[in-house]
Amino acid sequence: MKAPKVVYVCQQCGAQQPKWMGKCPDCGEWNSLVEDKSLSSTSGSAVRASAFRIKKPSAIAYEDIESQDDARQPCGIEEFDRVLGGGIVPGSLVLIGGDPGIGKSTLLTQVSDRLTAAYGKVLYVSGEESDRQIKLRGERLGIRPAGLFLLPETSLELIFEEIDRIEPRAIVVDSVQTVFSMKLESAPGSVSQVREVAGQFLMLAKNRGIAVFLIGHVTKEGAIAGPKTLEHIVDTVLYFEGERHHNHRIIRAVKNRFGAANEVGIFEMTSRGLIPVLNPSGLFLNERPLGVSGSVVTACMEGTRPLLVEIQALVTSTKYGTARRMTQGVDQNRVSLLLAMLEKRVGLNIMGEDVFVNVAGGISIDEPAVDLGIVLAIASSFKNRSVDERTAAFGEVGLAGEVRATSQASLRVRETYAMGFRKCIIPQGNLAGLEYDDGLEVVGVKNIADALEAIF
Repeated sequence: MKAPKVVYVCQQCGAQQPKWMGKCPDCGEWNSLVEDKSLSSTSGSAVRASAFRIKKPSAIAYEDIESQDDARQPCGIEEFDRVLGGGIVPGSLVLIGGDPGIGKSTLLTQVSDRLTAAYGKVLYVSGEESDRQIKLRGERLGIRPAGLFLLPETSLELIFEEIDRIEPRAIVVDSVQTVFSMKLESAPGSVSQVREVAGQFLMLAKNRGIAVFLIGHVTKEGAIAGPKTLEHIVDTVLYFEGERHHNHRIIRAVKNRFGAANEVGIFEMTSRGLIPVLNPSGLFLNERPLGVSGSVVTACMEGTRPLLVEIQALVTSTKYGTARRMTQGVDQNRVSLLLAMLEKRVGLNIMGEDVFVNVAGGISIDEPAVDLGIVLAIASSFKNRSVDERTAAFGEVGLAGEVRATSQASLRVRETYAMGFRKCIIPQGNLAGLEYDDGLEVVGVKNIADALEAIF
């Protein structure tokens, strides 16, 4: 047998180099090249062969293929179904990443319980926990699934043997970095192992029509560990986010071949597991202070759902030579642009002041429609004048001081009225064709000067 060839593989991008280098020439990452022994070309074909009994595919006429929407299987957890696009699609491969202890295993344990009650057998493969530990978590969550099978195993070949024996309707792998193929000599979690394991589960999902959920570790930067090709292989990529000091958790779809991307589901972590939050706007506005300057409610869109969040700003006299700019939940560079616009276009002498901006509740917002809320909150704190607690605002602000129209204005306005607000400041360009209730006063503004006049 031909001796294995030694190559060095970048653990960040998966690029292969014939010799070790301190810096990967492809992605620029330092100290990411790890020695890996690749097999010869004859054995390489065996590696790519499926590790399970594969069904021979055949061509099917386009009109004979069933619609995927009709085959969706709601798991019964409304927020999770929302993120997936309405339910679980048979044959889909879903990757879920998140920080340690955020609740990934807890969520998928609850999903497995709902799937067994509605659709049949579910196989939970764990490479990090024993079956007793998983059972202990299930007892804490108060679930008693009848068709859930636990398999504490990390060998890919042994896992597929159990899949052929049990024939489950869904599979959960916790986590993909712990599973390894015995046909490869590299260590579990390496680029070659992760790529091989994900590829084999992709072939299994498409060939058998089984929904597969892969739990992935994340790096210190927050990205899913392993090569970037891992996110290209799977059908759906979900990120589980949340602050350790808050009870709510957000699951966000950054890629979805069967639904809308950037859709979010919001949960509340309790002693009985994760509970879906059906009214997230009420959650983020629950402890909002009234009659305080620097507090403005704005309407943002997370996927197809409107959310009301509180923008808090604090403007104080600086004690240093250079004014400080600190933000949490919004882009700091965007806030700096808006501050420069306020001084130039409105005449607020604010560039020499310390400015702190925060999104209450620990949520992060990156859409430009919150610009108007940020500007009004900063102006409110600078003038030390509070904004009416029943007033909300949204709109994109340009450097000329103009307020630009935003998308899905009707959804945002209806959400403000449903949450008890009676005045909404929106861009003038969104007034045409806007649908809203008679009890809501909608004020259209063209620039920041009009917005400040309307709110004060």
